[in-house]
Amino acid sequence: MAAFAPLLDLLAEVPDPRRAEGKLYKLPYVLLFSILAIVTGSNSYRGIVTFIDVHRRRLNEAFGLKWRRAPAHTAIRYILQGLDPAAVEAVFRRHAAQLQAARGTPGQGSIALDGKTLRGSFDNFRDRAAAQVLSAFATDTALVLAHVDIDEKSNEIPAAQTLLAELGVTANTLVTLDALHCQKNCLKSPARPTST
Repeated sequence: MAAFAPLLDLLAEVPDPRRAEGKLYKLPYVLLFSILAIVTGSNSYRGIVTFIDVHRRRLNEAFGLKWRRAPAHTAIRYILQGLDPAAVEAVFRRHAAQLQAARGTPGQGSIALDGKTLRGSFDNFRDRAAAQVLSAFATDTALVLAHVDIDEKSNEIPAAQTLLAELGVTANTLVTLDALHCQKNCLKSPARPTST
């Protein structure tokens, strides 16, 4: 499908965690089909396999593949858990930037930053608190531009400053943040926050 060609090209740049031999399923397609499965409601490795199984013929036709069956759920788990998170995030940021540029004027508009705690991410066994993520959302195009992890022993403020610097926010971009960011140290950042 032509609509997915730019995303597939970017997904091809993600380093494959598997050995060189025995790669029956190409990584960009495994990643794309996993994304499509999650978007349609799958929330497990078996759910991804079920999605691929149910839609295999249509996926084969649309993408010119010859998959006889879906990968095993253990293969999906091995592939997804072996990915480099930084490489995947970089690919998604580039994809979001391409979509943002195609839909609007780059460097203009408004961005909303908001932190969220990921449900079910805590680990009582390892005494790990729930993971927190700060997201940058382009309000004019309804695109998530980037995510950054919030350090367990910190808060959103340094994460927001880092994320704004990484996104290269210009002076003509309106940035909205929570009231937490209305502190003297935050006002020194390149984009002046407004409380919501």
